[in-house]
Amino acid sequence: MGLLSIEGVTHWSIPVNDLGESEKFYGELLGLEHIGRLGNSVMSCFAVGDNRILLCEQPKEMPYRPSAHVHHSFTVTPETLNRACRVFIEQDVDVAQLVYRPKGVFTGRELYFHDPSGNRLELRDPTWHEGMPEPTFEELAAL
Repeated sequence: MGLLSIEGVTHWSIPVNDLGESEKFYGELLGLEHIGRLGNSVMSCFAVGDNRILLCEQPKEMPYRPSAHVHHSFTVTPETLNRACRVFIEQDVDVAQLVYRPKGVFTGRELYFHDPSGNRLELRDPTWHEGMPEPTFEELAAL
């Protein structure tokens, strides 16, 4: 045990370039529940399960450049991951890669993509396991 005892996560913050555009992406496209904007109007709160995510608009003079490894992951059903492949093509979402991870801490199918501000996101289907079929992104989009 550490020197302190953290009891939970209040929220995670994601820097965005355009708050309105990002609210549409996270709310209308990804389906997160919009809780509302905070008093200063440069942050917008969304709920997903028991978690809260704050979209924080960055000043124009401070462009955000995320690291290639930094990302935010959302757990989804196999059907949602398959549907995301079709929706992402239709909505012209920047898809980075589809990964089948048979070993490690987080196993399953992982679909990596970018939000309008360039943040790397992941949809993870934890039900996939080694030995199951590994269709390509394009094959999943055609289902």
